[in-house]
Amino acid sequence: MIRAALLLALAALLLPLPARAQLADWVSADARGLPLAGATVITSDGDHDVVALAAADLRRDLETVTRRPGGTGSTQIWAGTIGRSPAIDRLIANGKIDAKKLAGSWESFVIATVERPAPGVARALVIAGSDRRGTAYGIYELSSAIGVSPWHWWADVPARRQSMLSVKPGTHRFGPPSVKYRGIFINDEDWGLVPWAAGTHEPASKGGTGNLGPKTYGRVFELLLRLKANTLWPGMHPGTTPFNANPDNARLADRYAIVMGSSHSEPMLRNNVGEWRAPAADFDYVRNRAGVLAYWEERARANGGFENIYTLGMRGIHDSGMTGPATPQERKAVLERIFADQRAMIAAHSPRGGERLPQAFTPYKEVLDIYQAGLKVPEDVTIVWPDDNFGYIRHFPTEAEQARPGGSGVYYHLSYLGAPLAYLWLYTTPPALVWHEMTKAHALGARDIWIANVGDIKPGEIGIGLFLDIAWNVNRWQGEDVQRRYLRDWATRTFGADVSGEVARILDKHFRLNFERRPEHLQWSLPGEKYRPSPLTIAEARARLAELDAIADAADALTVPADARDALFELVQYPVRAAALANARFFHAEAYDRLRERDARAAREHGIQARAADAALTALTERYNRETAGGKWRGIMSVEPADGLWKSYRAVAPILPSAAMLEALGGFADANASHPAPPPAAKEQIDVDAVAFTSRVDRQGMGWRKILGLGRGEGAIVVQPFTRAAFSLADARARAPRIDYRVIAAAGAWQLRMDMLPVFPIRDGRGLRIGVSVDGGPLREVAIETIVGSPAWGRAVLDNKLSAELEISLAGAGEHRISLFLLEPGVVIDGLSFSR
Repeated sequence: MIRAALLLALAALLLPLPARAQLADWVSADARGLPLAGATVITSDGDHDVVALAAADLRRDLETVTRRPGGTGSTQIWAGTIGRSPAIDRLIANGKIDAKKLAGSWESFVIATVERPAPGVARALVIAGSDRRGTAYGIYELSSAIGVSPWHWWADVPARRQSMLSVKPGTHRFGPPSVKYRGIFINDEDWGLVPWAAGTHEPASKGGTGNLGPKTYGRVFELLLRLKANTLWPGMHPGTTPFNANPDNARLADRYAIVMGSSHSEPMLRNNVGEWRAPAADFDYVRNRAGVLAYWEERARANGGFENIYTLGMRGIHDSGMTGPATPQERKAVLERIFADQRAMIAAHSPRGGERLPQAFTPYKEVLDIYQAGLKVPEDVTIVWPDDNFGYIRHFPTEAEQARPGGSGVYYHLSYLGAPLAYLWLYTTPPALVWHEMTKAHALGARDIWIANVGDIKPGEIGIGLFLDIAWNVNRWQGEDVQRRYLRDWATRTFGADVSGEVARILDKHFRLNFERRPEHLQWSLPGEKYRPSPLTIAEARARLAELDAIADAADALTVPADARDALFELVQYPVRAAALANARFFHAEAYDRLRERDARAAREHGIQARAADAALTALTERYNRETAGGKWRGIMSVEPADGLWKSYRAVAPILPSAAMLEALGGFADANASHPAPPPAAKEQIDVDAVAFTSRVDRQGMGWRKILGLGRGEGAIVVQPFTRAAFSLADARARAPRIDYRVIAAAGAWQLRMDMLPVFPIRDGRGLRIGVSVDGGPLREVAIETIVGSPAWGRAVLDNKLSAELEISLAGAGEHRISLFLLEPGVVIDGLSFSR
């Protein structure tokens, strides 16, 4: 028996350890502090529902990590809200907890070890919240601190088992958040979340709703709280059951303390696609004011007692322009009357009074033009500024807008269905871009509401986490290397320190390569245009595919414990390999087309590889849907384009040569190989990475700074801190921040091309403007202006690049200095190229 026991113990030691999630620095895997194993979690019956829900999750999390049932240990964990928990209030009254900075704060909490909190209790761990969400965040913060990922359910991230855990003595303060309302918009859910919910998670055949219902939304609400978010815009596409069609959804949101809102095209919490039953033409405030107001009032009456953010204004039924008024001035006048009616309705049906309730207006697409034409938005309404749907924010608050009591917010896309081309499948927006745009928005005053369009939630886990992390604490991530450091930290928390460096390296390269072209954008002609091939030669495409394959192979080679393999596949291996296969399918198919008539043998080989990539991509996605986590995610993942809907916004799937054609080509041998393509004309070119500058001169507290991981090279450069200060050519040399590059080139005429990110200037309508000086000579202006919706803008957002050219003359061969001066704030330089 003893020998058998020893063998079993030895076998246990040889098994892979569970995933090593990172502990917070105030938690240790020993018994030197306040022990957590078997702790009793105590809340007050009179506290908010969300406190009880979070406490129940904490009990499960503690048992999952320590393998000890609650109540079997010596430690008590007290969790409660000021004013709702008598135990917490007594601790404050007795001076056991310093609540000076907590009471009255928004969504804040403290976690503290307290000596002798009550007679017979030697010590307790106390979580005290300023309000209901503050307490819930504090409870989930403890779960995170012991290694339970916010994505434990949505991405199957396991927690490391720890038989001993303790909290070090002391007090830890959190909050208030950097952004008041922070959340997500579930959108374009037709190809993932809805079919998964209907067929797998809550099917009608098993008593579920057969759509997005309380079972799915309950999981979403828990995820939001674990990520310290507080707001949800629910799914609203055709085929999705409207959120409020089932009253249990709104009641559940209130239990979880989630603030419900609705998208820019759904005023007054109404899902127009699913709830407007009259003809679409009757959704017309001018012609059918009574019908429209009755429709809105029905929702205000039903949901007025919950915590909501009311979207004000009016657009069409589904993300389209308003019906009725024909001119911008007419639309402006009608919207101002709508504001007054909606606000009166909100006040009438709210126990707190409408003037003090959060209300939002999002000038999205055509509505931004109406706003810029002089639309008067009530001063206490938050204006939520949209991006251009591709991650570049279109407007930043002016000084007058910053002074408005309602403040400003941001509506940002991490997923999108629309022109020029959608991106609904893989998450490939670089963390560096999200960080740059959102910290810029915060610095310039957009701090009241942040909403990210996240599509189906999966596979956007990394982007969602970063977006909400910044919204909670905008100062947490700073410096030039945010992308790599964030990915390293994320990988450590998710998979442990042993593999985090390699995971971060793989993902950093993955984001860089796919920033050059998203997998959904492997098409170089805009919808409706004549076919245009990619600009890559076959050799350049081969080099790109080699880089993509290298990181996919590295991802497949990662070793993690068995219980973390599903998470690794979902979060790293699938997106990295799927992107590589999508590129291989496209570029091999394109090479087949290019070579078919002049090199049959080479064309056949490319055709075979294109078909192989397509088959592998199908099999990989089938694995995600059918095998991962035991079939838990069946129906969640679809390769784009998933079907023929919304054709004008989705890339055309590459046409692959048939198997019969490839077989026939085998008999051509080299018969037509005697017609090689003419070699390209020789061109002298010098490329300079944006971050490879030789010197810089800061002025007025501003200077050019690197953002590594942003752009097409090692990184990009931007002037920080973010400012509205601009300079003219006349005063730039003396007053503007400068950056210098050294170029060794021959004398004569050269074409300088400056690549920039297609960001928007901080000051509207000014364009992206830079002053250029060669060898200390006169300053010349380089300027780019693009109009959203134009073909030039469409190509820019698909390329993630804008280029401006300038003819320069170099006097003499050898070293030359190229100096760039900021003229208009907001410009992001991606690289320089000299050619002739």
